[in-house]
Amino acid sequence: MTSRVRDVYLRKPFFVDGATDLVSLCRDLSARRLSEAVVRDGDRIGIFTTTDLRDALTRDTPPAALMVREVATFEPWCIAPDAELFEALILMLRHRIHRLLVREGGGRAAGGDGILGVLGQLDLMAFVANHSHLIALEAAQAGSLDELKAAARQIDSMVAVLSADGVRVEVIAALVGELNAQIFRRLWELLAPEELRANSCLIVMGSEGRGEQIIKTDQDNGLILRDGFAFAGLDDVTARFTAALIDFGYPPCPGGVMLSRPTWCQPLSAFKETLKDWIHGGVQDGPMNLAIFLDAVAVAGDASLAAAARAHVDFLMMGDHGYFARFAQAVDRFGESGSWWSRLPGLTGRGAAEVDLKKLGIFPLVHGVRALALEHRITALGTADRLAALVAAGHMDEGFARDLTDALRLFMGMKLSSNLRQIADGRPPSNALRLADLGTLDRQALKEALAIVRGFKQWLSRHYRFDAL
Repeated sequence: MTSRVRDVYLRKPFFVDGATDLVSLCRDLSARRLSEAVVRDGDRIGIFTTTDLRDALTRDTPPAALMVREVATFEPWCIAPDAELFEALILMLRHRIHRLLVREGGGRAAGGDGILGVLGQLDLMAFVANHSHLIALEAAQAGSLDELKAAARQIDSMVAVLSADGVRVEVIAALVGELNAQIFRRLWELLAPEELRANSCLIVMGSEGRGEQIIKTDQDNGLILRDGFAFAGLDDVTARFTAALIDFGYPPCPGGVMLSRPTWCQPLSAFKETLKDWIHGGVQDGPMNLAIFLDAVAVAGDASLAAAARAHVDFLMMGDHGYFARFAQAVDRFGESGSWWSRLPGLTGRGAAEVDLKKLGIFPLVHGVRALALEHRITALGTADRLAALVAAGHMDEGFARDLTDALRLFMGMKLSSNLRQIADGRPPSNALRLADLGTLDRQALKEALAIVRGFKQWLSRHYRFDAL
């Protein structure tokens, strides 16, 4: 509460003339997804909100015949950008208002000069509380890329607060996954015309699709188009989508798994052919791309397009037990020269002073479970959900699945703590974990979790008979 007003995202003021009729004004507010306007009427400055609209509708005069100057509140309360947030909250509570104009000097607004923005109660509370539902509301109501960016930028600070409060890592991951989906969905609505949105499906993949990505690492997204649909300017829209996410803090995918790349932006029939090449065509990156796609979830548009592509994978692999084994063998072949999994980083630094949690723990666990889900046609996406489905179908012992779930959550929790330390130190978040940062109990827990992963790799080796490949 001792932060300054200028530290909170301020909505740009939307100015209207006092002679504007209410119907025209409401049409403009709807187009901009706003709920207030700053009214200029000669030397006077006022504010019009949905509360004023409610009161105006009780009058005998039709809204089209009412000018905004007749219903707006003039000389609204203002606050200075250097004021502390608790001062803004006290003003809102004392005067039973939900918005303040931000201008140098504060006080009551008697003229339009010096107004910097509008501070809403929702903006203030989202900044103070970092509540996920408030961030979600800000994302849903964002009328511009700047407003959506402000919502996206709050997610990492929310994660830090929740982690410090001891919230379980799987709960944080679920919240972040839902918030990211809302950010992506609203961004797509802002950039893509309705015709394009109705004839395509925006998907996110990898850890984002599984709901296991917490701190922003990289983008994994794609676009599946309806067959026969063509849209002029598609390349521009997809490029702007990727650029906006980078600006929001979502780094580009090093492997190019983004809808701005041709491979990940195709009509359904063409994408089915691409899937066939990944599985049967001997494409070098085929197994990696397939693994990424198997975690795809639709976030906007026609979800049936993504479902049709996923069903085609099962059709292509019907009874192909040899491929299941080769696909799963990635968990046991990190060091093989030239293989796609060998590009994942491993031990770094001086010996084992720094280890890569993704290579040593997260990837073999996640990918092994993903391979089993592919083999048994399990549609769940999250690793814990896939393990539960494997147990329910009789393909895995319940205790073993519980150990694997616990190990995954331990890795995720350690990676989150490490990422938060890296960010605090001004370093980019990565998969590297400094063993010196762990206490004795955490070192022992990490040792036990890695032992569980080694046991899982041995189990997979027996199940798929890696020795016969």
